[in-house]
Amino acid sequence: MTMEHQTQPPVSIVMTVHDQAEALEQNLPAFLTLPYEGQYEVIVVDNMSTDDTPDVLKRLKAEYPKLYSTFLPNSVVVNPSRQRLALSVGAKAAHHDHIILADIRRTPINVDWVAGLTEGEAALVYSNRKRDRVTHVVATDLDDLKSIIRKAERHSFRDYWGTWFRKQRGLFDAVGVRKEHVFDAIRLYDQRIRGLRLLGLRLRVWMGF
Repeated sequence: MTMEHQTQPPVSIVMTVHDQAEALEQNLPAFLTLPYEGQYEVIVVDNMSTDDTPDVLKRLKAEYPKLYSTFLPNSVVVNPSRQRLALSVGAKAAHHDHIILADIRRTPINVDWVAGLTEGEAALVYSNRKRDRVTHVVATDLDDLKSIIRKAERHSFRDYWGTWFRKQRGLFDAVGVRKEHVFDAIRLYDQRIRGLRLLGLRLRVWMGF
């Protein structure tokens, strides 16, 4: 069912990239030309890229007024995660209360992809690109989604498995969260999870978190 697109809340889409100039060229315009009726901005944090990423961002910023970018300097030493710091920098720069933590590899496939991420206190989105269909998991509390967000498998994207399999494995496209909770969500990213703890997370996600 198509969502109503009237009075959509303002949204900040935040992502971090590292040596992903080609992905930016191919995918960032899809984030910047969304048929979303609410206000939105896209904030990209360059996480110490050594390729043409800075040049691509500069060129796209001249073309798309919704795009903002910043970077982590090479001198920054972060333990344990540069990704978390980069996302935090982007979140602090966000102007809107609804923040989407996105991945440049996972482009929105329709307007519902964005609109559903502003529901509840936190939400996840999965895409079935063959059917042009999105599925959201909406929660009234971020704690209800922590098991999925933490999943080590979230960085593996395999469209051919379909939405159901990726949902069970925790392979979401993006996280939507209110700004007051965004740093709690970011702390769940890029964690090193091994052994019984990882097995426990897999079981919780499989059983419906």
